[in-house]
Amino acid sequence: MYFLTRNSIEKCSEWLSEAVTSGAAVLIDKDKNWTSFDVIAKLRRLTGIRKIGHTGTLDPLATGLLIVCAGKATKEIDKFKYDFKTYQATIKIGVTTKSYDGETEEIILGSDNWESVNSSPGGTFTKIEDLSDEIITKIILSFKGFSAQEPPLYSAKKIKGVPAYKLARKDKQIKLEPKQIEISEIQIKSIEIPFISFKIVCSAGTYIRALARDIGIKLGCGAYLYELRRTAIGNYQLEDALTIDELKYKFEDLRK
Repeated sequence: MYFLTRNSIEKCSEWLSEAVTSGAAVLIDKDKNWTSFDVIAKLRRLTGIRKIGHTGTLDPLATGLLIVCAGKATKEIDKFKYDFKTYQATIKIGVTTKSYDGETEEIILGSDNWESVNSSPGGTFTKIEDLSDEIITKIILSFKGFSAQEPPLYSAKKIKGVPAYKLARKDKQIKLEPKQIEISEIQIKSIEIPFISFKIVCSAGTYIRALARDIGIKLGCGAYLYELRRTAIGNYQLEDALTIDELKYKFEDLRK
């Protein structure tokens, strides 16, 4: 498959011809606050190609690598869907949100509301000042391996045909079935309370927001995903990806 990357951007014209005739793919660095479909819509306008799809969604607040297939290459999307993903994540502890990311308001946690917050099914509340770097590291590294992860309520998972996030926004009491996931690597990058940053390599379908929730529960103080950047999908790297703005300039040059 013909890939358009940072190293081959000067061959934009050849890529476009290939995309139209035989199908091709492009590595995209998604901006914050864009949905994955926003990226698809922008590429359709830039290229004039209607048949475009991505190999794995990113939440609007996340940034980073998307593999986008155009034309006949969309038939090969499934080849990428099950590749392991690599992320750089930052969580904020001592607080949580209903969506487990920055989409919804922070809920400051304490001993008075620990039991009532839906992300806190029991256990004893722990003040963040009582958590040493050693304890934090040990707990986060304990998530390496296989586990059954419950998807976040604010997700596209459907319950009787209705996306879970629509029910969650109406404060409906719902429960999603856990899914088997694998985390093959976790590396702590920094601990600067209340922020903890780490690299994670995980199987397709892993929710990093749910991981943040579960880390917060295990720490005993709550947490949510503060920042997320996808840096790799299988062997494809973010450093080779292009922004939509970079592509826009190149495609505009082709029309001159």
